[in-house]
Amino acid sequence: MTSLEATLDALVARRLDALAEATPLDAATRNALRPLAITSEFALDVLRRQPALLANRHATPAFPALDTEAPEGAMAALRRWRTAASSVLIARDVDGLDDVDATLVGSTRIAEQALQGALAQAEAEFAPRFGTVRDSDGRAQRLVVFALGKLGGGELNFSSDVDLVYAYPRGGSSDGARSLDAEPYFVRLGQRLAQLLNEPTVDGFSHRVDLRLRPFGDSGRLALSFDAMEAYFQREGRDWERYAWLKARPVAGDLAAGESLVDALRPFVYRRYLDFTALDSLREMKAMIEAEVARKDMADDLKRGPGGIREVEFLVQAIQLIRGGREAALRRRGLLPALSALAAAGHLPEATAQRLAEAYRFLRRVENRVQMLRDAQEYALPSDPLDRLRVARGLGHADAAALEAALRSHRDVVAAEFAAVLGGREAHTRATTSSDARTAALAAYWQALPEGGAVATLAEAGFVDAEAADDALRRLSGSALRRSLSARAAGWFDRIVPILAAQAAASDAPDASLARGIALITAIGRRSSYFALLAEQPAALERLAQVCAGSALLAERLTEHPLLLDELLDVRAAGPLPDAATIAQEIAGLVPAHDDAEAALIALNERRHSLAFRIGMAWRAGRIDAVAATRRLAEVAEAVVAAALALATREVERAHGHVAEGGFAVLGYGSIGAEELGFASDLDLVFVHGADPNAVSDCARPLDAGRYYLRIAQKLVALLDTSTAAGKLYEVDVRLRPDGAKGLLVVNFESFAGYQRERAWTWEHQALVRMRPLAGDAPLLARLDTLRDEILARPRDPQALAKDIADMRERMRRELDRSDAAHFDLKQGAGGLVDLEFALQHAVLRHAGALPALRRPRHSAALATALAQEGVIDAATARMLVEAHAALVAFSLGCTLDRRPRRVPDAVAQGTASALRAALSAGALSSAAG
Repeated sequence: MTSLEATLDALVARRLDALAEATPLDAATRNALRPLAITSEFALDVLRRQPALLANRHATPAFPALDTEAPEGAMAALRRWRTAASSVLIARDVDGLDDVDATLVGSTRIAEQALQGALAQAEAEFAPRFGTVRDSDGRAQRLVVFALGKLGGGELNFSSDVDLVYAYPRGGSSDGARSLDAEPYFVRLGQRLAQLLNEPTVDGFSHRVDLRLRPFGDSGRLALSFDAMEAYFQREGRDWERYAWLKARPVAGDLAAGESLVDALRPFVYRRYLDFTALDSLREMKAMIEAEVARKDMADDLKRGPGGIREVEFLVQAIQLIRGGREAALRRRGLLPALSALAAAGHLPEATAQRLAEAYRFLRRVENRVQMLRDAQEYALPSDPLDRLRVARGLGHADAAALEAALRSHRDVVAAEFAAVLGGREAHTRATTSSDARTAALAAYWQALPEGGAVATLAEAGFVDAEAADDALRRLSGSALRRSLSARAAGWFDRIVPILAAQAAASDAPDASLARGIALITAIGRRSSYFALLAEQPAALERLAQVCAGSALLAERLTEHPLLLDELLDVRAAGPLPDAATIAQEIAGLVPAHDDAEAALIALNERRHSLAFRIGMAWRAGRIDAVAATRRLAEVAEAVVAAALALATREVERAHGHVAEGGFAVLGYGSIGAEELGFASDLDLVFVHGADPNAVSDCARPLDAGRYYLRIAQKLVALLDTSTAAGKLYEVDVRLRPDGAKGLLVVNFESFAGYQRERAWTWEHQALVRMRPLAGDAPLLARLDTLRDEILARPRDPQALAKDIADMRERMRRELDRSDAAHFDLKQGAGGLVDLEFALQHAVLRHAGALPALRRPRHSAALATALAQEGVIDAATARMLVEAHAALVAFSLGCTLDRRPRRVPDAVAQGTASALRAALSAGALSSAAG
């Protein structure tokens, strides 16, 4: 045994002897208390002062009834309860009944109960003199006490101050004998609350209160109305306050009103867009803390030192602030739940989150034990060797050196992960920019603008029209946008432009890429946070340049909807695309999440555009082929139609009730029906209802079934086709309904079935081949699918069928084919997509009666495969059709993404068109293709 260990044994014996003088201790109890005596002078002192606690040292005492007639007695009772409850926390921790999570929750609960009891005491003291504050409508007003920091997060350490902010819902005045306006009343009440908790007495204190995080800090008013709070954060709110209010929670007073203010301030904390300004703010706060640590020699500080608790908090909160505006699941007050949410969302690797959680728990446990020693607000291991040994032994380590080694290991993990988040941009810059001569030259060129800069630099970089590029960059450098930027935003801007120019110069279309990139950064200039995103995420900036070079349409979408910049991040740009079920689930959840129709529509638009953008990037990157891209686009559209229908139905039902035994169905024709949707395709939709024509809705403003479902269809078309701040969902074409533009927008099932059986033209039966029920009442959709089978299976005169289809194809080619001597129309040209579709439809209508398997597929490739499987065409022909279809779809998508007409030089597509014509001829399908 070392001399230090002997000293510890002697100390523990003396402490237990002193306790035995207050209450008898048998040998078993004395031995059981030894770990507590090693860990906490404070707990032993509380047991000595309140010996009745010994028998129930693991049971939290009930909160005392405070005497409003005896304020000093109330303060004493509050303090004795706090020390007793705190000693229970220590005993439960030391004896292994609670883990560190439970201890933090216990400390939080003690503070909450103390705050609520003290506020009730203060209000009771004020009532006889001042009465109750009432607003202009006579409604009683209560103070709301907001907890920030660890108390707000439900993770208060053992001996911590509590960060509080006071507010009240509305102005007014008190109704007592001595009336006070709301503000002075609540200021005095808040002061009394702090005094009840904070003021030292012979019984110590309850909780240290820190009110400096309120608006304007020490110079600000102690209590503000909710309106004043909102106005402050809208006009004056600083970046560090977003971190502080991320954990804000009402803990005493009018809790429901407090939650309403937290909701109102959410847009201040969590921005709707990806907000990488949070990282720059974090760097500034971290730099200030590091300066304080260096100045005060606090490197061993568990909270603020390198790899300490604050770095875990900053890391997690930074990612929350960046992404929480768009991902509600990340808006967690507690650190560990937030860390789990980040891992679940893919923003931190699971293994990293696990290491950080382990390190955080270890650091918090050590911090608690340091504070439990004497109920002192300490954040570093004790410098006294004996105290350091006590902390080590209490935590199960042989000596202080073993504890320090474990602590160092966990702090190294935190420091490395924190550096990875804050240092990613600098590391990337060192690894790429410094070695990239083109980027370095363009950075020097940009810094010399607008007066200097040589055009030759741009020519050498790779721009074809260097004069035009120079003019564009020179104008950008001297633009009003550049002059209006803050110093921080200008720094991001000046970092972005040369890299963007270098990436454009290295692309296949340097001039076009630069022009699109400049248009984009000009459009996003109103939101400096977008500059932060690109500056902090070099990979995103590189992808932006690639998008600008590779697709006019995607670049245009980015310019119109900067929220899509999210899709340039690594996890989105390189990760797998969601499957159809995930897409449907995500989009379906957007409508119930928004009670307001406009908000729901904006959310649908944002999600639809982000998914389409991601699909476009995946195809451009070669991660999916063209046919898969069109199928994914159709899956998105189908999910959006279903969600929009739910929204339309909700709006109509609120106004007009519900039609019993009705049902509404949306049928998809053309490219949406066949799951071959392009990036700019419209939706061919037909609407059918299943209600009795004489039925009426069940509300005070009833509608007959026809008008009821007409309202739903009109609302659905409007939702899909309306421009919002987030864009438009889809163009909708409803001309394929029975009787076309002259017919009703919605028909009942019997009318639809009768039309298809008796009056429909051959081309309308062709359209049924690609028709697919999309959304609505499941039984009605099944009936419509069965009707489709019936119509496709009808016997037809082969010669009449061939003639009808050939005549319609010839008419379409004559009116719509834009081919010329040098260019081929991918859709309408001879050997184009429509020829293939008509040939397949002809085969289905001719053979589906005898071959039921032909009635199931809608997709062109699936139809060709089914025709081969049923012996209508041979396998080689089917393979040629599938390959030609894939090639034509790829050409078509490329034209759309480049914002070009779907015409290509004959030399590009002639081989595919010739192969398709040959395959159709070989498969005896040529008559249908004209």
